[in-house]
Order: sequence, then structure tokens, then C-alpha cells
Amino acid sequence: MQNDIFNTAEEQDFATMLEMSLAGNQLERGDIITGTILAVDYNGLIVDVGWKHDGIVSRQDIERMGLEISEFAANEPIDVIIIRLDDLEGNLILSASQARQNEDWKRAEVLQEKDEPFPGTVTAANKGGLIMPFGNLRGFIPASHVVDLPRNLNDDDRLKYLENLVGKEISVKVIEVNRKRRRLVFSQRNAERENRNARKEILLSELKEGDVREGVVSGLCDFGAFVDLGGADGLIHISELAWHRVRHPNEVVTVGDRVKTYILHLDDNGKRIGLSLKRLQTNPWTAVEENYHIGQLVEGTVSRVEAFGAFVSIDSGIEALLHVSQFPEGQTDPRRVLFEGQKVLSRIISIEAEKQRLGLSLKEVSEGEANQWQDRPADVTNTVEVVDAVDAVEATEENTDNSN
Repeated sequence: MQNDIFNTAEEQDFATMLEMSLAGNQLERGDIITGTILAVDYNGLIVDVGWKHDGIVSRQDIERMGLEISEFAANEPIDVIIIRLDDLEGNLILSASQARQNEDWKRAEVLQEKDEPFPGTVTAANKGGLIMPFGNLRGFIPASHVVDLPRNLNDDDRLKYLENLVGKEISVKVIEVNRKRRRLVFSQRNAERENRNARKEILLSELKEGDVREGVVSGLCDFGAFVDLGGADGLIHISELAWHRVRHPNEVVTVGDRVKTYILHLDDNGKRIGLSLKRLQTNPWTAVEENYHIGQLVEGTVSRVEAFGAFVSIDSGIEALLHVSQFPEGQTDPRRVLFEGQKVLSRIISIEAEKQRLGLSLKEVSEGEANQWQDRPADVTNTVEVVDAVDAVEATEENTDNSN
């Protein structure tokens, strides 16, 4: 009687332990585990994975690895992945071919953790992005992570652009690893950013202020133009694009232009590169005293109108000030008299080359000079010729007066 009670208690304890063991050994779809082959037949393998049901590895799955059923034997260990916990017939479906990808998943996880770039070859493209093999896995590069993919393309043009990358080797980084969903996602953009940062470090170590470097205009904004120097972008501030006043960088350069730039300054802390175009051009102010003199009549184009006067461009890079005090009597509001782009004839009244200042006057221009300038032939565009013609008329009038 006591033995029966003991046996019953022992069986209950065993049943409890077994139930707890099974409860702690729950399998989920996508799990990769090591099982033991129980049987081999024409249809595939029967595998013990320590669960309530034995699993099945199909013959097709074995052949997918390039192997034959005959190469497997009972009692051998085998790595498998859980495909389905319960098919329509109550079977546990396993895959040995997908489990062989386990090492690739591990390698992808390490690369993601270390944030390391690696090379790969694009094998296919679709409208969403690129396909790149990774060992026995297939990785996906979303179109948003493809470097230099133009924006606002329609689906057909995007696909054509992506298809041009098939067969090319590119550098990428792992940005997502999800074994259960079998998602492996790469980014070319992230890898390129790191490569670019490395190239920038090298470039900064080589550059010196005063160097001349060739680059490609990579972008424009209101305050300047960005130039790719081959690893790093430098900025040409709008004030350094030309000696004359520039309203917007697109007046001087366009994206894609290859230009020679002057290294104006380097900011090691901020990793910024300041560039200049105008420093490689002749400064027109260095010859202003040779080309102009006080009292000379000049033709110019109004470039800006302010409450205190107007700025007049009289030559490439020379912008002179026409102060309101030098307007004809009664004209006190420049904005009612002049407009941007207007041609004007004025007289030089001051020159300060070292300060890059040149003063003009309208009221110092006589009525006869103004009329002669306005009546000039339509095909006469050279300022010097127009001024010389006015001077010649003045000289003729003066000689006539003297002779009388």
C-alpha cells in the first residue's frame, strides 16, 4: 500500500517536472535549434528537437542545399529552423537549408553592432530598391538609402536608374537584422557617409590655406555655393563668388560646374572649409586709379537703390556710391528717381582705392553732357567711347567759345 502511494507521488512529480520542462521549452516560428535525426527516408528527415512533436525536414529542403538524402544518417545532429509549428496534418515543419544561414545572420548582427561597412555586388533591382546577396541570405537596400538617387523620379525612371547599378560593387552597412521576419536591410548611404568622413579627414590633413583646388559645384543656397573637393564639401560664401555684387549664386555658377577654388580658411574644430572664386580673379580695385580719375564721366548700371542713395556698377567688380546728396536739386528720394538695372551717366567725385570706395554725382553732370549721352547711337555700348564722345563735344564747345 505504501509502495503504491509512493509510486503515485513519484509519477505525479515526474509529470509535473515534464510539464514544467515542456513549458520552459516553447518553440516559436523562426527559432534556430540543433536537433537529432531520428529517421531518413525518401521524403526527407524526421528530427527530434526536444518538443512534443518530432519535426520534418523535406527532401526538397535538403536538395535546396545541393545535398542528397543519402548523405544523412540517423542519430546525427542537425541545425534546423522552425518554419511552422503545426501544419494541416499536425506536423512540425523544419528547414535545414535556412538554418545553414545562421552563420550569415550572426555575421550580419556583428556587422550591425560594430557599424562596419563592407562591399557587396548588386544582383537585382526593383522599384523599391536593390537586392544584394550576403552569404546564403539576400539583403535589401531601400531606394531611400541608395546614394545619388535623384528625387522626384517616377516609378519607371527610378527603376531604370536602379537597374543601372546591377552588377556593380558598392559599399553598404547593415541597418536591420530580423531573423524571424527574415529581414536583412542594408544602407549604401550610411556607408558612403562614413567613407566620406574618412576622405574628409585625409583631405583636411592635406589642405592648406592659400592652396588652389579643383572641385565640382554640388549645391547652391541663398548664402553661397557648396563645392565637392573630392571627399569634402567646401563653401564659397556669396561674397567670395565675384568682385562684383552677386544677388544669388546661380548668377555665377550652376550645380555640376567644375571650378578652381582658393582655400580661404580652414576650421579644424568645425571641419569647415572656406573657399573663394574671386581670389583667383584680378581685383579690379587694384587698377581703379589707373583706369579712372576724379571728374571723369562714366556710364553705369544701378545695382541697388537705398534711401540714402544708389549703388552703381561701372565695371566688373567696381560698385560706386551715388549718394542722395549728389542727386539734382529737388530729388531727395532715390527710389522715386532710379531703379535697379537702369543705365545712368554720372561723374566721379572721389576715389579711395584702399577702401574700395568710389563716389559718383548726378548733379555734376551738365544738361549738355546728359543730352549728348542720351542721344548717342543705339549700337554704341562701350562706356569709354561714349564718355570720349561727350568729352569731345565739350572740348569743341569750349574751343568755339574761346574763339568768339
